[in-house]
Amino acid sequence: MTDPVNCVKQFFQENTHALALFGVLGIYTTYYYFRVVQKPKIFGKDGKFLQFVGRHIPMLREPFRPTFWCFIHQLQTIGPVLMKFLTSMEYRSEKLKLSDGGEIIIDWMDNNDDVKHSQSTRPTVLVLPGITGSSKSHYCLNMNNTLMKHGYRSVVFNYRGLGGAVIKTPRTYCAANTEDLEYVIKHVQGLYPEAPIIAVGISIGGIILFNYLAKAGKETPLKAAMTVSVAWNTMKSTESLETPVNLILFNRFLARELTQVLAKNVHIFEGHIDTDYAMQAQTIKEFDERFTTKVFGYNDVDHYYNEATLHNKVHRIGIPTLCLSAGDDPFAPLETIPMDDAKEQSNIALVVTSYGGHVGFTEGFFPKGNGYMLRLFDQFIHGFFQHGIKEVLMSTN
Repeated sequence: MTDPVNCVKQFFQENTHALALFGVLGIYTTYYYFRVVQKPKIFGKDGKFLQFVGRHIPMLREPFRPTFWCFIHQLQTIGPVLMKFLTSMEYRSEKLKLSDGGEIIIDWMDNNDDVKHSQSTRPTVLVLPGITGSSKSHYCLNMNNTLMKHGYRSVVFNYRGLGGAVIKTPRTYCAANTEDLEYVIKHVQGLYPEAPIIAVGISIGGIILFNYLAKAGKETPLKAAMTVSVAWNTMKSTESLETPVNLILFNRFLARELTQVLAKNVHIFEGHIDTDYAMQAQTIKEFDERFTTKVFGYNDVDHYYNEATLHNKVHRIGIPTLCLSAGDDPFAPLETIPMDDAKEQSNIALVVTSYGGHVGFTEGFFPKGNGYMLRLFDQFIHGFFQHGIKEVLMSTN
């Protein structure tokens, strides 16, 4: 007769590795469902805008389930670049001449084949990409594809030297300067004065947009705005990006991208800055120290970062603004997100997820780009055009 005890012992001896693997998977799964999967926290002062968010963005009532096998912030940040599902889109490019002799290119997705709206009244979304992004960035393509389905129009603001624009004057772009954005908004509004406009900024695009909103207050043609993964406190963001892992994965890569833009236009800046020294920058802070501060006339990098920072400007926002941040964003540590200030601001709805990384927010076992971010973008933009203008901006109740 077979001894059951010996059978059990033999089974464990023969399957040690498989059992260990199942044990680890069980612990991982338990941790994921009890610690990773959480509802987003929403901060804002009760009022018409927060009530609109509660009514028309149903996904915020549900937990965010980041991709099971890559929920840590490094993979969330890198993943969407590799998981993009759109590689191109047909744009109509328009070159704008600026008052200082510079130029920028804005890329239109006109959506004229759609019959839901007339050309003059078609709801329009202005998109500001990340630090070296353009209309070809994966999130811009995915956002524009979403807008196309609703019959909306989009226009992507490519910064100087990007998106095909040639740098013609010794000036590029920075997080604190909003002059080029102001020009683009006036241009778009001038072309379509009857069309409602919402602006959306990603990463540094969100910083530029938020700084513009803080400066403009209620005096803007924009109906609403959205930011994604902004660095709320620029000084703290820099410190976070200079920690060893973030330095290797993100900081040096972005610094290299910035110096490559400079290298293509080095002749424009010779005589204005030490171009050789600037092109040797290994970090974003070094680049800002050697290039950005000189081009825009700041005293030093601390002066620039103090002008660019957002955490102390929340009270100045004058139009409904939805902000998406992740608590594990390597560019914006959790302690820098101005949750307490948002609680006192009726024009802000600050959505904070526990995970998501920087412009990550992938979800689903087989993710396709920035799933959660795109869904929030979709529900907010569509909801505001359909209901928000009436319920938030026009309601007197």
